Amino acid sequence: MASSSNIHFIFVLITFLTIFKTSLSFVNISSVEGILPFSPKHVVITKLVSQFGLLVHCTNKGIDLGVRSVLIDQSFDFRFRVNLRKTTNYSCIFSWPGIVRTFDIFRADRDDSKTSKFGICSECIWYREILGFTPYGPPCCFPWSS
Repeated sequence: MASSSNIHFIFVLITFLTIFKTSLSFVNISSVEGILPFSPKHVVITKLVSQFGLLVHCTNKGIDLGVRSVLIDQSFDFRFRVNLRKTTNYSCIFSWPGIVRTFDIFRADRDDSKTSKFGICSECIWYREILGFTPYGPPCCFPWSS
């Protein structure tokens, strides 16, 4: 009797997952991205201004992406998935001669939330400007965190 109920449960689970996957293929994936756990993200940081190189050091709790050098018109990118609790936060330290600044390059509450005024990004492209960061999309400039 117990094995019969296990088989029934597995059949119902497989049927549900098949229907769910099929239904996702009929909708715009960006509309469900903020709802699904572990949604994939791609962050791109592009340097547009200043003749000096930019050093970038990004971390997320125990994950250290190392120090990267970004020259004018070059970019640095990385990929990850948002955690189940949607608390993923990548913070970066940016430095160029005489100046060190920090910026949260990805915050799940800002960049992966339908309730955020900025919406959900799967391709999070940031342009480093003198006053802060400008996201690709609506004209807006986020100030440096520090």
